[in-house]
Amino acid sequence: MANKPSPREVILFPDKLSLSHDAAHRFISLAAQKVSQRQDFNVALAGGSTPAQLYSLLAASPFYEAVGDWAMVNLFFGDERCVPPDSPDSNYHMAHSIMVPAAKKVFGVLPLPAEGGIFHRMPAELPDQEAAALQYEQTLRRHFRIGPGEFPRFDLILLGMGPDGHCASLFPHKPALQERERLVVATEPGLKPFVPRLTLTLPVLNNAANILFLVAGEDKAEALARVLTGPRDPQGLPSQSVLPTDGTVTWLVDREAASRLSPVR
Repeated sequence: MANKPSPREVILFPDKLSLSHDAAHRFISLAAQKVSQRQDFNVALAGGSTPAQLYSLLAASPFYEAVGDWAMVNLFFGDERCVPPDSPDSNYHMAHSIMVPAAKKVFGVLPLPAEGGIFHRMPAELPDQEAAALQYEQTLRRHFRIGPGEFPRFDLILLGMGPDGHCASLFPHKPALQERERLVVATEPGLKPFVPRLTLTLPVLNNAANILFLVAGEDKAEALARVLTGPRDPQGLPSQSVLPTDGTVTWLVDREAASRLSPVR
């Protein structure tokens, strides 16, 4: 018998900074537990503006030291824009350029390994996007040691939510929402910048042990209210479909994003 989807938890914060601090504490708590047991801690990072503050915190004291051995932390990506890795539109570029310089500034060394280390970026610059999606799928299968029909189980997946209700690069009414076998697919964009994307699929997201949505800003308020308290519309509001079958999903929301929410149970 399949496990029932886990209930979601919604936690409100006065601002994005307090939201980011809470997310950092949750990250290091999960990471330290795995690292102390000499096990890999596998994370899928989110793009967008809201996670940037979290990444800065993780690369600085006291959060950096609390993780322990960063060599056991594997940073994957939930989605990527099909641009070169040094493009300002690249999710990898954003995370890498924040975390590595921040850590180097604090510790005087480069404690986060660069390309080929803990970062496992999507090869989104390849001209053949389908080949790029398949290549990242094989990266996941090798790392998680899974075969056909199996899905990786991330310890933590970080997600943002767009003003249209999308998460990762799962946009409303796009074919990627229907995928039930692949781990990674190429998809067309729903918002700027209008470039193709690579994205993890819903079965991968919903196989995670823990999912954290980070949602901040007034421009997300209408979509957030519809996702959390409105009628079911998983095609129009893809974030509604993120309910792990054997895990937790927690929404960390700032005051502006929550401004149109009715009381959330």
